[in-house]
Amino acid sequence: MAQTSSMKLLGARNMSCIVERMEWNNKMDLIAYGTEKGEVVIQRLNWQKIVTFPTPGEDVRVRSLSWQMDETLLAVGYSNGKVALLDAESETIISGLIYEDDIKKVYFSKAINSKESLDTYTCNAKDKHRRFLPKLQTLTNIDPCLKTLDQKSFPKGSPCFLVVIMRSGKVHLLLLGALQAGSIDLTQHILHPEQFDVYDVRLNGDFNAIYALLRDGQELKMLHFHNQVLQECMAPMLELATHCAHILETKNYINDTQQCLTEAWETVQLEMDNKLTKYANSQPYGLISAHFLELHVFGFATFEVEEFLFETLSEKGFKKISNSVDLSLSNLQSLVFKQLNGSAVNMFYFLNTIAGFGRMSHFFESLISPDVANEAMRACGAFVLKVHELQRTIDTLVYDMKLFHAWMIFTILRLSHQEIPDDLVLTEEENIAMADFLCAMEPEMEERSDDEEEMDPLAATPPPARSKFNLERVGQYLDNAYLTQPYPKDPTQLWEEMVAENECLSHCKLFVPHDKNLSLVQQRDKMFNAIDAVFHKPTESISGSFKLSSAVICGDLPPMEPGEGLKDREFVTCSYYVNEVSKSDMLACTISWQEAMILEVSRAGDCLVRCTRIQLQPGMFTPSVHEDYYNLIFVDLQFYNESSLSMLAQSTQSMPGSRPHSYFIQFSLSAARNQCTQHQMGPLVKLKDATVTHSIHDILDSATFKGLDGVCEMLAVSGSRKVATVLSDRKRKMTIFEMEIEEEEDDTEMSQASFLEISKESVLAGVADSEKPDA
Repeated sequence: MAQTSSMKLLGARNMSCIVERMEWNNKMDLIAYGTEKGEVVIQRLNWQKIVTFPTPGEDVRVRSLSWQMDETLLAVGYSNGKVALLDAESETIISGLIYEDDIKKVYFSKAINSKESLDTYTCNAKDKHRRFLPKLQTLTNIDPCLKTLDQKSFPKGSPCFLVVIMRSGKVHLLLLGALQAGSIDLTQHILHPEQFDVYDVRLNGDFNAIYALLRDGQELKMLHFHNQVLQECMAPMLELATHCAHILETKNYINDTQQCLTEAWETVQLEMDNKLTKYANSQPYGLISAHFLELHVFGFATFEVEEFLFETLSEKGFKKISNSVDLSLSNLQSLVFKQLNGSAVNMFYFLNTIAGFGRMSHFFESLISPDVANEAMRACGAFVLKVHELQRTIDTLVYDMKLFHAWMIFTILRLSHQEIPDDLVLTEEENIAMADFLCAMEPEMEERSDDEEEMDPLAATPPPARSKFNLERVGQYLDNAYLTQPYPKDPTQLWEEMVAENECLSHCKLFVPHDKNLSLVQQRDKMFNAIDAVFHKPTESISGSFKLSSAVICGDLPPMEPGEGLKDREFVTCSYYVNEVSKSDMLACTISWQEAMILEVSRAGDCLVRCTRIQLQPGMFTPSVHEDYYNLIFVDLQFYNESSLSMLAQSTQSMPGSRPHSYFIQFSLSAARNQCTQHQMGPLVKLKDATVTHSIHDILDSATFKGLDGVCEMLAVSGSRKVATVLSDRKRKMTIFEMEIEEEEDDTEMSQASFLEISKESVLAGVADSEKPDA
């Protein structure tokens, strides 16, 4: 006999748009839901909106939502292949991934507790780098709103896997949201790829196997894949993933610093372009350098130079430009010396640590290739050398610009017959450096030979690009092209002479290469490519270690015919739960509109699977039940906890003139344990032929019913929060219930009229909310 469920109505609201996904946080009073517009809204139990994350693009739908265990981090999968990690506490996008295919589902696994023993690796280097490396300074010039998804920091908290399931059948595993920890293509392990669909893929409780619920032809199968690398290398993987997260954060910091460098450099060019460069570009090539040299050496100024100095520029105006340029160059020096150099040193530290891990082959042989790690470290060292080269180039430019500014002010004061301060008088060494600087502004044109003139007498030799006060010596490092003016050799550097004289040193793997023709951008990209190669090894090792150990046939499905609506002919929904008490993995799925199967796979080493098949229809020997319990079909189901399964059902027939009705069913798994069958996991298990279906009405004290008004279409429950949410009225009405209430507070005998009153109140509340602007 069906019982009524002990649940209390907390409230109901009509939503402003269709809700397509819902997910409760297991620890905090937060529920997240995705709308038809592609937005993700996070709100509290009392309907207070916390934050609304906009859609990542037009016509993008929310495919899946998953909270990280005991955290405020939410993983969202979108129809355009994007996976975003959203933080409800800081109301920001933490990071993101982009795939080329539509997302089926994303979820966080439970927290990883790696067991330690005498023969296992011990993770003891958590944040050890903070003892040796100074904290990188915050880049205040970067607007957080302008950062792309791949430029944010990575999530913190309990270590866990992020699993991304694609509609094509590919499954990607990420550890700590950073390390690509393997992938598998399910279509390579089925018999009928032309009739394939994936419903869910889950990691088991020991993180050494996955379960895949899928369609293979006309059969509903659960495939079990074991992975030896995941079983043996979990602790080393956590260590590697931690350093991978640090490396990716450092990569993002380097990209941000380079963006700041480009902006600071554009500021320098803008200040110079105001008057100085405009004047230089207005004169014929070679004239500026000649006039300035004449003014510097002989003290004679032409009419054009005097007009520029006194009418266009003036002493006060030039001092203003000088101060602005000096400030911008100082900012540029700070970015290179502190931020860029500091992040490069940090990167070298992390890569050096990974190279050290590679030498411990007993633990990291399947995860790290020592040669590839050493090559990445050498590429990072080359980037450090390039940063130092840029730093010296900027220092030279700063010296030249200060000298040029002092000379210009000295010249203006001298020509205007004003008193000249002693600190503006240049020394003999500074005068020589000033002459060299002015000569370099407009290099001499190469003379054409007589033979070239005879071959093409009409062709004119184009003048070389005008030097903007030697600014291009720095600007060339920020372009993705080879350097046009490589850094000159320093005769005081003995190491460069040794490398030039001994070619074997430049090819030796023990030394860091220094390519003087590469720009900073090219050297950075070369380092990033070498770093990416380091993390190919764990992906390849884990992906190649997936072995199909068992295929469980759960039921039959109708054939997939093109052009025919599949939703009207089949219905498969599922839920997964890790039972730590019994050391088992629990999977519940519907195998038809009126029948469901509950599987419990043991992880104790006995390779046993318990199966319970239930149906909503009364059985042959079922005592008489209310007529409303006939003709029910499944709508949704979710594990409430390890001992209860929450199900949502609706009637297919209703009385004329009355609204359709639905039922919330709380099914006791412990009460149904006596009805389960036990099987041995093997290469092929046909459960559909070896199990018996039981009506939920025949299992004593197993099912409790709660009548709901209208057509309900989606369910979200949380056993830890003791709440349940139901979507109804074409997914526009959200109703929240409190579960496991005391007997005196039981509100189960709610009449049909009271539900209509609630509906009227929710309509009024929804209208009031729609008139208010969103927070």
